Amino acid sequence: MFRLSHYMQALVALERGTSPPRLKGASPLTAARSEAQGDTTNAAPRKESARPASGRGKSGPVVIWNLIRRCNLLCKHCYAISGNVDFPGELSFDQVCAVMDDLKAYGVPALILSGGEPLLRPDIFDIARRAKAMGFYTALSTNGVLISEPVIADLADIGFDYIGISLDGIGAVHDAFRGMKGAFDKSLQAIRLCRDAVIPVGVRFTMTRDNAHQFEDMLALVRDEGVEKFYFSHLVYAGRGNKNRMDDAAREHTRAVMDRLFEVAFEEAENGTGRQFVTGNNDADGVYLLLWVERHFPRHAAHVRRMLEAWGGNQSGVMVANIDNVGDVHPDTMWWHHTLGNVKERPFSEIWEDTSDPLMAGLKQRPRPVKGRCAACQYLSICNGNTRVRAQQLTGDPWAEDPACYLTDAEIGVSGQGRQVELTPFRGRRTAATGA
Repeated sequence: MFRLSHYMQALVALERGTSPPRLKGASPLTAARSEAQGDTTNAAPRKESARPASGRGKSGPVVIWNLIRRCNLLCKHCYAISGNVDFPGELSFDQVCAVMDDLKAYGVPALILSGGEPLLRPDIFDIARRAKAMGFYTALSTNGVLISEPVIADLADIGFDYIGISLDGIGAVHDAFRGMKGAFDKSLQAIRLCRDAVIPVGVRFTMTRDNAHQFEDMLALVRDEGVEKFYFSHLVYAGRGNKNRMDDAAREHTRAVMDRLFEVAFEEAENGTGRQFVTGNNDADGVYLLLWVERHFPRHAAHVRRMLEAWGGNQSGVMVANIDNVGDVHPDTMWWHHTLGNVKERPFSEIWEDTSDPLMAGLKQRPRPVKGRCAACQYLSICNGNTRVRAQQLTGDPWAEDPACYLTDAEIGVSGQGRQVELTPFRGRRTAATGA
């Protein structure tokens, strides 16, 4: 995940001649705080700079844990292909506790409890309390429909560090996306309950052709409701998201929305509102920001590039991990069709260190063994090859170029393929120091 506001705050500080944020990748704990606002159908972890491919680092990965696959919604982009049925073989409470002990000993700093809908699991509060007592940064990824006033009291009592709730549009648009009439109203009420209970809460918006027209409405909702974080997610071709990948937003529209998001994030950083903007599931966002900075704040481009290279782009299989409802371990939540091992049979710590799996070995390699435009891209050190699942789903090869990269051939220094899109001019307020 890409913490856009971190870079905008740095730009504002540089423009004002004050100290910008430190030039290093975020810790897994900071990463989880930024990321722990995903929903139950498309969550993905915040990424940090890669640790060495060999030898254990000082910290384990942030773990997104799908504790249950059952869900009360039927979402169009659900990577888990959840449904409102019970799924056999799910981890028991005792098994969850044993895994938690191993994760703690391995140095995992943060758990993002997800599903399905995690609030459908009867022992979810007991699991969360134990996680908090053990010192994990503990987040909840939920669709919000089940968060009522009695439930919010329990959530506040547990002390969740973050609760992430998705809104994929306004009113009927969200309801259609999620497969339930009235889901928008219930999810919005959940956001308000979290806000009023002083529980950190964020909104996640996954853009497709079905809801792109409501992007500005989503920005207004986040502002008007006093939500502290807005997570803009690109579609990943996994589960139902792969089945519905033809609904992915056009590159031109994605660029226009990203330009607008840059403007808003910069303005809010200038105004010191404290609202955070993050993006996920397309690491080309970091490169596109650098190109934006080169156009509008060229004297700070070198500093921003160093920050982006320290971030390191996609970290699936490195500092991002997933455990599903039956205990299978995956490189991230979008790789449910590729299992590395099962925690009922081997400790997570052992599975995560094992590079005998070719996919895991490649993900941990730096640079990754990518092909096509990704291999030739002059910004590979920033994005780290972007999202490998999309390449695998479209071509069968996880190292092929990411088909959802929206950068032009000229922008990434690749010739002969002819990908072109128009640039969008900066419309935001400028400080005198910019010279504009």
